[in-house]
Amino acid sequence: MTFELKATSRAKQGTGASRRLRKAGQLPGIVYGGSAEAVAINLDHNSMYYTLQDEKFHTALIQLSIDDGAAEQVLVRAVQYHPFKQQVQHIDFQRVSAESVVELRVPLHFVDGDSCLGVKMQGGAISNVLKEVMVRCVASKLPEFITVDQSKLAVGNLSVHLSDIALPEGVQLVSLLRGADLAVSMLNGAKG
Repeated sequence: MTFELKATSRAKQGTGASRRLRKAGQLPGIVYGGSAEAVAINLDHNSMYYTLQDEKFHTALIQLSIDDGAAEQVLVRAVQYHPFKQQVQHIDFQRVSAESVVELRVPLHFVDGDSCLGVKMQGGAISNVLKEVMVRCVASKLPEFITVDQSKLAVGNLSVHLSDIALPEGVQLVSLLRGADLAVSMLNGAKG
């Protein structure tokens, strides 16, 4: 899925300027990276707030046009939320080309946990230890999510590790590259 955003550049920066933007229903942000200079931008807050609710947006290549100029390809790098209001405070975008190698957190989707032997026949419960993983890949191959198959969890096979996950072609898990084969899901309380 491709997201397209329109932003305007802003000259005034700092706490006071950002506060005034937020009060006017705007969201301050910045675009950096690549060979161009960093650009301070502002976007419509409400549309961005609801766009940020979509899980796919955080791992998608986004077409961002600033001041109706040519669209640049960017990734969301950081989002800051207000501590208790439903308000986004700031957003950071990084310019990338389709062939740039990037590292980004990708959510995990768990499947077949309710129908595995350890839950259905052995009375166990599954604990999901990780909710997202850091991946390294070419920006054009960035997955929306990674599927974790829990169908083999049972007594004698009590956990799913990073090395057990089937990855899309060209995608690597940063933890595995560093030698850490972490547990992703565990079966608790099963009786054999």
